[in-house]
Amino acid sequence: MKNVIALLTCLLLLSSCSKFLEEYTTDQKYASTTADLESLMIGEAFIPNIQLSVYNQATMSDISSELSVFAPWLHLMDDDSEAFVADFVETSQATPLYKLSGFHNWSQVPAVDILNASWEETAWRKLYKRIGALNAILFQAAKMADSAGTDAQLKHIRGEAFFLRGYYYFMLQNIYGSPYRKSTAATDEGVPVKVSEKIDDKYFSRDNNEKVYNQIIADLDQAATYLEGYNPGNNIRVGIAAVKALQSRVYLYTEQYDKVVSVLKDFETMGYSLTDLNQYVAGTSFSYRGASESIFTMGSYVIPAVFMNDSLSAWSGNDNRASAFKASNDLIATYDTSDLRRNAFFTRAAKSRSWLPAKYRTWTTYNDPAQVSCIFYFRYAEVVLNRAEALAMMGSDGEARVELENLRMKRFRNASADQLPSSNEALVDFIRAERRRELCFEGHRWFDLRRYAVNSKYPLSSTFTIRHPVYSYDAQSNSNTQVGNYVLRSITEDGPAWQVPIPDYAIEFNRGTLTNPIRTVRQIQPL
Repeated sequence: MKNVIALLTCLLLLSSCSKFLEEYTTDQKYASTTADLESLMIGEAFIPNIQLSVYNQATMSDISSELSVFAPWLHLMDDDSEAFVADFVETSQATPLYKLSGFHNWSQVPAVDILNASWEETAWRKLYKRIGALNAILFQAAKMADSAGTDAQLKHIRGEAFFLRGYYYFMLQNIYGSPYRKSTAATDEGVPVKVSEKIDDKYFSRDNNEKVYNQIIADLDQAATYLEGYNPGNNIRVGIAAVKALQSRVYLYTEQYDKVVSVLKDFETMGYSLTDLNQYVAGTSFSYRGASESIFTMGSYVIPAVFMNDSLSAWSGNDNRASAFKASNDLIATYDTSDLRRNAFFTRAAKSRSWLPAKYRTWTTYNDPAQVSCIFYFRYAEVVLNRAEALAMMGSDGEARVELENLRMKRFRNASADQLPSSNEALVDFIRAERRRELCFEGHRWFDLRRYAVNSKYPLSSTFTIRHPVYSYDAQSNSNTQVGNYVLRSITEDGPAWQVPIPDYAIEFNRGTLTNPIRTVRQIQPL
C-alpha cells in the first residue's frame, strides 16, 4: 500500500506541471506487485460513478470540478435532444439549459453560460489523466511480467489497461478530433497520441486520424490477446466481450466492415441475449447491470441531471418548472405505435407530459449496485446493429435482415420482416434509423452522425441539418414561445462545429501548438 500511495502521490503532484500531457504522465515507477497495479487500475484508470443530487434545477453547479460527472453535454449536440422550458428560473442558477446551451447550440465557444461567463470543460483533462496513469501501469506491468511469468491477474490487468487506453483515445478522437474519412485519414487532424510513460520535454500538437485509429486498434488487439477467453464475474470490469464489442465499433467507424463481422463471429457463445420487451414491466429499468444485454459499464448515469422532470418538488418552487432538456419531437416521431421501446426507454414529464429519456430509472439509490452509465456502456444490441450495418455495407443484405429481425422481434408487438426495405441503400438507411431508436441517449448518436456525414459509400445528404428550438419567456403571460432555431448545417458547410473545441487550458499549456478549427458565430434562425 505504501508503494501504491507513493505512485498516486506522484501522479497527483504532476497536475501542477506547465505542459499539456506532461501533467498526466510519470517516469517514476513505485508499484512493485500485481496487487499494487490492481489498486491503481481501480483508483486511477476507470471513470468513477458520481452520486447525483437532483432536487432543484441547478444540477450543473459543480460542472468544472474534478469530481463532476463526465461530459453531461455529450447527449445535447445531436438531433435527439431539444430544450425543455417551463415557467422561469433565475439566470443565476446553474441549470442544464443555462449552463450547457453553448454545446447544444454549437456555439463558437461552447463552455460559456447564459450570463456569458466561461466555465472549464474537464472531459479532455479527465481522459488524458487516465491515459497517463495507464501508460505508467502498462510500463510497470511489462516489467513485472518478466518475473511473474503467466500470472493470470497480471494478464487481466494488462488487458484492461490496453482496452481502457484504446477506449479513451476513441472517445477523445470522436469528441475533439475530425471524423474519420478513409480517403484523407492520413492528413485529417485528430488528437495527440502519447503512449510512453516518460515525461517528454516538448509541446504537443494534433496527430492525424490514421495514427490515432492505428493506436486504438493496436491497443484493442493487445487487450484481446491478454483477455482471450476471459470474462469477469461482473460487468464493471473488462473481459473479452467488451473488447470485441469495442473492436466492432472501431472497425465500423473506419469502414473495415469485414473485420466487424470477423471479430463478432463467436459472440453469441458468450451468453448475452436481447431483452424481450413483450415481457417488459412498465416503470422498471430497461438498462441495468444484471440485464441479459449488459456487457460493461463504468461512470455515472447522467441523464436525470440533464433531462429533468418539470415537477421536482412543489415545496421548493420547482413544480411545473423546467430549465433543462428533453427528448426531441423528431426522435419520438420515429417510433412506430407498435414499437415497445417508446415506453421502455422513456418516461413522461409530470406536468407537460414531455418525453424524457429513462432507460435506467432507479438512479437515486446511494452507491447503486445496478446503475449503468449513459455514456460508458456496452450492451448486446449494439453488437447486433454493428454486425447488421457491416453486412449491409458489404452487400450481404439477407444476413443483415436476419440481424434486424432478431432485434425487432424483441422490440415490437408482431414484428414483420415485410417492413424491411429491399434496396441496399434503403436498408442501410433503415439500419441507421434503427440504431438511433435503439441506442439513443447512450452516447452514440453524435458520433454516428459524424461518421455518416463522411461515409465513403452512403454519406449524409448535403442538405442534412439539425435544428434546435430557441424560446423566449414572457413574464406577463408566464409562457415560453419558440422564436426560432439554432441550425447545424452539413459537415461540408459547417465542419468545425462537428467537433468540440480543445479546451483553452490545453492550448495554453502547449503554447499554441494545439489549435482548433474556427467555428462561425451562430445566429438564431427565425421561424
